[in-house]
Amino acid sequence: MHWIDTHCHLDAAEFDADRLQARVQARQRGVAQCVIPAVEVANFQAVRELAHACSDADSQPHSGAYALGIHPLYTPRAKTEDLQTLDEQLTTHLDDPKLVAVGEIGLDGFVPELNTTEAFERQRYFYREQLKIAKRHGLPVILHVRRSADALLKELRQIQVGGGIAHAFNGSLQQAHNFIDLGFKLGFGGALTFDRALQLRRLAAELPISALVLETDAPDIPPHWLYTTAEQRAAGTPQGRNSPAELPRIAQVLADLRSISLEELAAVTTANARAALPRLQ
Repeated sequence: MHWIDTHCHLDAAEFDADRLQARVQARQRGVAQCVIPAVEVANFQAVRELAHACSDADSQPHSGAYALGIHPLYTPRAKTEDLQTLDEQLTTHLDDPKLVAVGEIGLDGFVPELNTTEAFERQRYFYREQLKIAKRHGLPVILHVRRSADALLKELRQIQVGGGIAHAFNGSLQQAHNFIDLGFKLGFGGALTFDRALQLRRLAAELPISALVLETDAPDIPPHWLYTTAEQRAAGTPQGRNSPAELPRIAQVLADLRSISLEELAAVTTANARAALPRLQ
C-alpha cells in the first residue's frame, strides 16, 4: 500500500538523533511520501535540504517534499522582510519538483498571547500576504487551523488560491464543507484515534471520502497509543514521539470508522493528497 503523510515536521529537534532513519522506517511501513512544511524563514533551507535527503536515504526520488511559509505561532518574531524572502525563495526554487506548497501558514485562535487585538491582526497580516504570494506563484497552501476556521475562510474567499490542505482539521461540519467548497482537502491524524474525540471521529466517518487526507504532524499530535497524561509525565513517563511511521496505524482507525478496507483508504487518500498538492504527482 502507498501512503502519503501530508504534514510532518521531520526537521524538528525531536528527530535530531535519527531523522533519516525515521523516514526510512516510515517507508518500510508503506509511507511513500512525506511533506515537510517550514514554519519560519530560518528553517527554509533545512526543510528543502531534508526533503532531498529523505529521497536519497531510501532511494526513492519522490520520497520527500516540502513547503515554505511562516507559521502563525512564529509571527511575533517574523519581520515584514521575511515575506519578501519567501517570495524570492519561491521564485528561485519554483522548478524544484519537491516544492509542493506554501505552508505552514494560517491563524491560531488558541494561544492567549497571540489573541490580543494587536497580535491577531499581525497573524492576519502575515496570513493574507502569504495567500497573495501563493496565488502569485500558482501554489496551493497548507493551513494551520486552530480555533480559527471562520477567520481563515473569510480571507480565502477574498484571496482565492488554488486550494490545498486544512491541516489538523477539527471544526464544524459546516466549516468542513466550506473548506471543501473552496477546493481544500482536510487533514486527519492522531487526534482521531482517541475514543473521546467524538465530533472529530464523526466528521472523519461522515465527510466525503474525496475530501480526506492523512497526516501525522510528527513529532506533535501523538495517537492515543503514544500519548501520556500530564500526571504520567510528571511521574517520569515520557511522551511517546510521533513519527511518520505511525501513519498506517492511524489510517487503520480511519478505515474502521468508515467501514472500508485499508487498501481502499490508501488508494483514495493518496489520490486526494495529489489532488490537493499536484506537485506530489
